[in-house]
Amino acid sequence: MQDPKSFRTSSHITARHRTAWIESGPVDGPLIFFLHGWPELGVIWHRQLEHFARLGWRTVAPDMRGYGRSSVPTDICSYTIREIVIDMVELHDNLGGAPAIWVGHDWGAPIAWSMASHHEYRCRGVVGLSVPYMARGHAFANLVSLVDRDIYPRARYPVGQWDYWLFYREQFGKAAAQMDADVARTLSALYKPSRKEAFGKPAITADVRSRGGWFSEPLPPPDPSSSILTDYEFSAFVSAFTATGFSGANAWYMNDTANMIFADEAPHFGRISLPALFLHGEWDAVCQTVSGHFADPMRSDCADLTEEIIKAGHMLMVEQPEAVSGAIERWLSANRLFHQ
Repeated sequence: MQDPKSFRTSSHITARHRTAWIESGPVDGPLIFFLHGWPELGVIWHRQLEHFARLGWRTVAPDMRGYGRSSVPTDICSYTIREIVIDMVELHDNLGGAPAIWVGHDWGAPIAWSMASHHEYRCRGVVGLSVPYMARGHAFANLVSLVDRDIYPRARYPVGQWDYWLFYREQFGKAAAQMDADVARTLSALYKPSRKEAFGKPAITADVRSRGGWFSEPLPPPDPSSSILTDYEFSAFVSAFTATGFSGANAWYMNDTANMIFADEAPHFGRISLPALFLHGEWDAVCQTVSGHFADPMRSDCADLTEEIIKAGHMLMVEQPEAVSGAIERWLSANRLFHQ
C-alpha cells in the first residue's frame, strides 16, 4: 500500500477560503473527489485514493472547511452547507471543472449530495456513505422525524440518537473545550472498532446532554493500538486537531435554518436524477440506515439509486476499505462512468 506521505499535497487560496488537499493518480485523469466527515481529515480516504488512482482516476481528498490545513473560520455562520459547497466549487474549478464523481462520508455526504442537487453539471455521479440524501435538507428537525422509536422510545429519548446535536447547540464552547483538553485521548475514544452487538441498541450519542458531554468519565490514556486508525493516521489527526481544535468541526452542526433554506433552492425540488450510490454500514448505530426510516426519503429523492450494505459500522471506508472501493468500482462500471 502506498504511504500516505507520498501523496501529492496542494492548496488553493481565494479571497474567501483556503482548501488544502491530497491527491493521487494521473493529473489528466477523470476526477473523483472524496469528502470526509466529522471529525476526520482528507487522509482518511488514502486507501480509496490509491485504489482508484491505480484505475486511472485523479483522486482528490480535501481537508474540509474547519479541518487540517484548510481555513478554520471563527464565526459559526461560516460553516453552512452553502459555504462549504462553494469551497468545493472553487476547488473543482481550480482542477479544471470537468464533471466529476463526488463521494462523501458522514457530514461530507450532504456536501456531495448538494453538489449533485445544486450543481448537476459538475457531476457524473454521486456516492454517499452513512448519511442518506434528504432533498428537504440535512438538518436536526428532519433527522428527528425519522428516529426509530422501537430503539428510542419518545419518553426516554425525545430526539433519539441526535441528542448530541443539541449538546453542541446548548453548550458549544463546553463541547469543544472537552475535546480540546486532550486531543489524543479524545481521538482514541472516538475511533474504536465498531461492535456488531451494539446495533439495535441506543447509541452513545443519545444521552450526551444528560452525561454533560460525550465522555462522562475521565478518558483513559490514548491507545493507538486499539484504534481503527493506522499509526500514521492517528498521528496526523492528533497533530491537526491540536492545531485547529474541534470548534470548526463542531460548527457544522449549528446552521440548520440556513441549510434548509439552501436545500429548498435546489432545482427540481432537490430531486437528483444522476446515478447515485448509497453505502450502508450494517452495524452503524448512529446513522442507522439498514433498518428504520432514515434512508426512506432518499429513495424518493433519487431517481437512479443503487444501495449496498457493507459489513461495518459508521467508519466503513476505514473498517472495510476493499469492500467500499469494490462497491464504488462496480457501480461506476454498471453505470458506464469509467473514463468518459
